Amino acid sequence: MSAFTAAHAQDAAAPAAAASAPQPAQAASAPAATEKPAEAATPAKGAQNLEAVIVTGIRGSLQQSLNKKRNADSVVDVITSEDIGKMPDKNVADSLQRVPGVNISSAGAGEGGFDEADRVSLRGTNPSLTQTMINGHMVGSGDWFVLNQVGTVGRSVSYSLLPSELVDTVVINKSSRADLVEGGVAGTVDIQTRKPLDFKKQVTLEATVGAVYADLPEKTDPQLSAMFNWQNDAKTFGVLVQGFSEKRHLRRDGQEMLGYTQIAPNSTIAQSNPDLAGVWYPNAIGSALFEQERKRTGGLIDVQIKPTNDLTLDLSAFKSHMEATNFNRNFLVWPKNILNAGAGQAPLPGYVVQNNTLVSASFAPGAQAGIVDQIYRPGANADSTFYNLDGKLQVNDRFAVSGKLGTSKGKGETPKQAVYEADVKGTGASYTLHGLGSPADAALIGGDPSNYNAPGTGLDWVFGASPASTLDKENWGQLDGEYALDAGIFTTLKFGVRVAEHKRESNQTGQGPAAGAFDAANQPAWNGTTYPGDFGSGLGGGVFPRNPWQLDPAILEAWSDKYSNRDPVLRRNWAGEFSLKEKNSAAYVMSSFEGTGWGGNVGVRIVRTGERVLNNFAIKAGGVGEDCEVLHACSVPGAITTSAFGPFYQKEIANDYTDVLPSLNLRYDLSKDLVSRFGIAKTMARPDYSALGGSVSLDDLNHTGSGGNPNLEPIRSTNVDASLEWYFAPRSLLSAGLFYMDLTNYVGYGTTDAAFVNIKTGASEIYRVTSPLNSSGSVKGIELAYQQPVGAGFGFITNYTYADAKESGGGPLVGASKNTYNVSGYFENDSFNARVNYSFRSKFYNGLDRSTAQYQDDTDNVSASIGYKVSDNLTITLDGMNLNNPKLKYYANNPDQPTAFYVNGRQYYLSLRLKM
Repeated sequence: MSAFTAAHAQDAAAPAAAASAPQPAQAASAPAATEKPAEAATPAKGAQNLEAVIVTGIRGSLQQSLNKKRNADSVVDVITSEDIGKMPDKNVADSLQRVPGVNISSAGAGEGGFDEADRVSLRGTNPSLTQTMINGHMVGSGDWFVLNQVGTVGRSVSYSLLPSELVDTVVINKSSRADLVEGGVAGTVDIQTRKPLDFKKQVTLEATVGAVYADLPEKTDPQLSAMFNWQNDAKTFGVLVQGFSEKRHLRRDGQEMLGYTQIAPNSTIAQSNPDLAGVWYPNAIGSALFEQERKRTGGLIDVQIKPTNDLTLDLSAFKSHMEATNFNRNFLVWPKNILNAGAGQAPLPGYVVQNNTLVSASFAPGAQAGIVDQIYRPGANADSTFYNLDGKLQVNDRFAVSGKLGTSKGKGETPKQAVYEADVKGTGASYTLHGLGSPADAALIGGDPSNYNAPGTGLDWVFGASPASTLDKENWGQLDGEYALDAGIFTTLKFGVRVAEHKRESNQTGQGPAAGAFDAANQPAWNGTTYPGDFGSGLGGGVFPRNPWQLDPAILEAWSDKYSNRDPVLRRNWAGEFSLKEKNSAAYVMSSFEGTGWGGNVGVRIVRTGERVLNNFAIKAGGVGEDCEVLHACSVPGAITTSAFGPFYQKEIANDYTDVLPSLNLRYDLSKDLVSRFGIAKTMARPDYSALGGSVSLDDLNHTGSGGNPNLEPIRSTNVDASLEWYFAPRSLLSAGLFYMDLTNYVGYGTTDAAFVNIKTGASEIYRVTSPLNSSGSVKGIELAYQQPVGAGFGFITNYTYADAKESGGGPLVGASKNTYNVSGYFENDSFNARVNYSFRSKFYNGLDRSTAQYQDDTDNVSASIGYKVSDNLTITLDGMNLNNPKLKYYANNPDQPTAFYVNGRQYYLSLRLKM
């Protein structure tokens, strides 16, 4: 919010000033001081290692990014911190969304959108095709939400674990180079932290004390962060310590439909009502209330040593831990159970079919029409850590070597789910969908949603992964060399090798009811509470249950501990677990070249991927080992029969792949203010872990599921970039860029019907299972950017991205918005600064939800910031997020099939920043 910088540049970690670039002296108009980091040894004449100048404030950060970009060789965007510990936004992803070609999402997978950006993607692709790194190395990531732990487990990083106070610069590499670590088909985001010897002063102290108020839960929580940096007089040894403790409350009001089902053409209902044959209807219409308390704690320690002018060593360690206890409840009208795909109860006369969807229907009492979920997840958490050693040695005036050695681990955990799923019987039902205009009308005719003790209410089942966990770990080693050439236009030769081992696994116990759970005398006590009185007020329209009963979470947890069966052997949900190991190696060579007014680089990276996936296979009746039963001897080699989810055996699937990734980047100065760029490269990314893992996650309520495919090949792409940039005035830019991605082995999804044991009934039943498969696709588009100061401290920044993304056959690519634009206006003088941002993203395909297509509708967001500089050492800031109270809308096959409406409210951050 307070200051944002976007620039196409090359290697912003080591920027270089061109003669025609806006010079650092021009940044003197910014009100704050300038700091210059310690100079790094430079290996070669002509190497593009620019002097990094850090200027505080909005205008200073804008100037710095333009300085970085002017003599760059590849297409890169940069976000620069305004000051020590002060990024433009409270969340790094929020800053990234205002870069051309960048999209953000507020959910990792199937949990629905929240109030904070969580995932980042580039140029019409899903977040797993954008690689996020910290200081040029990988970072393990975990997720707090249970479905992201055991369901859709991707390669994207959760930005909710990365506090913005740690960040110095964010570099978005859009065009590839041979020296970049593979893994980002669309590009790589490199989050760079400050280094101890970069500071001007011997001792630097910065602390922020603040509070956040969230208007929907009506809660105020503390936000604390601090940084201490010390270096010796000789600037050969430095220590940086940063810490943070940030707590906040969330509340999300919503309505959820849980996917759609078709009435079978030959079913009983289709025969009695022929106009309903093949018609879609909502599985459920639920009043969904989600509440959560998040507490993020952790820090960064960095020790930098420079014993000689030619040797630098840097050891860094990072940890971020998020406690994310949450309480999720849903009171659902249940058309799926009433209609039963056409085998159930027909609607009463007067129903309405629109766009092949049963948009309005009423049902007489008969089949069970309602169901209620109460789910409390105490202790849900996510964790991310890394340890990394960097070294650089200037061997002589022509040759330098550098290396990295490190490890990173991410973890997500749900220690338990306290679940009470209740039947609501003896009522009729009705519903009317209003498309995306407003939430649906829904009612249980003759029922009382506010009364837990109403006749017909009682325990249906205890379900869910409890406990559940996912572990993500990578070890890496990297060695690079750079040699200065004296060979005409070629200035440097860079080469290197990298090896890494990655492990990912997911485990869960599928709980069920224990003895006595269904006894009427043992049901959890109700203290008379219902949803908050203003539930759903921000959703607008819709007549649906707004005051359903709810259980006290402490009572629910105590009941669940007593009456849930969580036996880790008998309740091992083997169908939903996976284990994967990757051994990856790469080698590259790259040469930079330069002439009068032009330059670039050319190289090739060779990558070897070794995949080893441990899969669980069901032993099905009627096939091999048909005599196998739970807790009985089995003749199938390696059979495991101790799980109530059925007998199975394990088998490792091995695949190895080699990729050759050439790249070329060119820069040509058409004039001193006009720069053109061109890039072409082959890139690759490995499929999502859960796509490879082969695990099957089943929904017994809706008879749907998702599974993996261990034989998926890496996603590969040929990328082409071309851009034109005009630096027509200080701190000003007008640019246009074209991009094209030809995707092969893109991971799409298909559905099949398969038999699995329904743990509720004990019978083998048919489920509609979604599985990944290799496909192909393309993305083409244009990026436009314009930023300019307009005088008297005012200025604006705006950009627009058009992306035309299609899978083979014309279907949409996951995560692709056709239109994205951002508009920001700012003001800054010596004491006061202010900024307002508006962001818009058009609808995009979100993937499959319960085997039904799901799209997210157009979304927009307004944020703002104001700051007052009390003195050189004290600043007060007020940041407002989600000021337009955005309503998140999702739909299935068409807009007449809404799948969810959510609203999260507004958030306000008041902070006092102290510098010494």
